[in-house]
Amino acid sequence: MKDYFSWKGDDLILNCRLQPKASNDEFCGEHDGQLKIRITAPPIDGKANRHLVDFIAKAFDVSKSQVSLLKGKQGRSKKIKIKSPRKIPGGLAISTGHR
Repeated sequence: MKDYFSWKGDDLILNCRLQPKASNDEFCGEHDGQLKIRITAPPIDGKANRHLVDFIAKAFDVSKSQVSLLKGKQGRSKKIKIKSPRKIPGGLAISTGHR
């Protein structure tokens, strides 16, 4: 089991390491117990956090209101809650055996 995710009921909790100002938006695998995510937005005035929420919502097929930033608003390490994700993006080793 990977360290970067856990389930709390039907909600998925992700521990992420964000790399802003990347050339494209993508999941990059596990790094030091966190899911590394690259996004194109710069870390200025909350743009990176808003872009991250948009990216996560699209990837897990949920609305933006179902994605919450629990920790890490100012840093690169973040804890994200996804309420009842409809899908798991390809390439992520997240088990769905919780239900």
